[in-house]
Amino acid sequence: MTEYDVIADRDSAAEAAAALAAGTGPVAVDVERASGFRYSQRAYLIQVFRRGAGVFLFDPPAIGDLSPLQDAIGDLEWVLHAASQDLPSLREDGLEPPRIFDTELAARLLGHERVGLGAVVEDTLGIALAKAHSAADWSTRPLPQSWLEYAALDVLHLIDVRDALVAELAEQGKTAFAEEEFEAVRVRPPKPPREEPWRRLSGLHSVRGRRALAIARALWTAREEFAREEDVSPGRLVPDRALVAAVAANPATKADLARVKDFTGRASRAQLDRWWAAIEAGRADPLLPSERGSGDGMPPPRAWADRNPPADARLKAARPAVEAQAAELGMPTENLLTPDTLRRVAWSPPAEITPETVGAALAEHGARGWQIAQTAQVIAAAFVESVHAAEDVPEDGS
Repeated sequence: MTEYDVIADRDSAAEAAAALAAGTGPVAVDVERASGFRYSQRAYLIQVFRRGAGVFLFDPPAIGDLSPLQDAIGDLEWVLHAASQDLPSLREDGLEPPRIFDTELAARLLGHERVGLGAVVEDTLGIALAKAHSAADWSTRPLPQSWLEYAALDVLHLIDVRDALVAELAEQGKTAFAEEEFEAVRVRPPKPPREEPWRRLSGLHSVRGRRALAIARALWTAREEFAREEDVSPGRLVPDRALVAAVAANPATKADLARVKDFTGRASRAQLDRWWAAIEAGRADPLLPSERGSGDGMPPPRAWADRNPPADARLKAARPAVEAQAAELGMPTENLLTPDTLRRVAWSPPAEITPETVGAALAEHGARGWQIAQTAQVIAAAFVESVHAAEDVPEDGS
């Protein structure tokens, strides 16, 4: 087993950055977080590999300033797997790639059945990677040597995988597709905060009444604030089901809350005053939430036949057409065009249906140029066909 050292000070980080700068070709980058253990999504380990330099494991919290690393690799192509997951954590540490190659996204566009890192490495290189520590608490210090070897393997083969996928993309004529997708991932802005994030509380569907929902909101908010203070994943303090159980029990006193059997979690009793204060705040809150969350104005497709029959017909005509086009291209339908994009254009189509107007509508909803080129024509034809089909139906429906 190869022994790996964690770089945990600025001088060592600067030396590693200099070695990486002297390497050749693109650089492989990966991030290990402590999801499920910590509140933040910060990087607790950043792995970097470059041919001619080797593998380096950086400890961002200990180093602090990673600008020497950015200076060393900031003008190179960065190879990542599922880049959208790692880029926010990298940016939090001041690391920004000028261009990327996403091995997971490339595998999707190529129609690989399995797109996890281990599967892609095995499919392209014939090397099996153990994924024993993928869900580990990477904020642990010191990190066990077995974890470090696992982390190093995540980048050690990534450049070879990239080279294999580059050849496969060229063979399938998808190089331009991939480049456009990679750039879209790289420059994609962060998602705006949810208007009512507390509605993601698991089990909330069982809570009835606006006052009960106000209590659930107050409990969720109190847990969120405490989790942020402690940098602990909220569910490790008090699970969602425990908060919902407290709402359902409707305790009359703090002592009653303590007696709720299903109000569990390591902070359920230790922070009893906090949770009781939240319940009282929810009971007194004059701003009651609605029974249902605020939507985007578009109902679920199952309701379209009653709410908007023409839109229902458009969607039912266009969906199989897009699926057929994806099958012909040998990629998942959602990578050719997201279902949400198709739904939005079907719900509110342009006044005049042509490939050009449909393409413009797709672009408004974030579709890339290559996606528009591959789908606008088939969607426009399907929309027109749905109109003609409706016109051919006799008024009595027979």
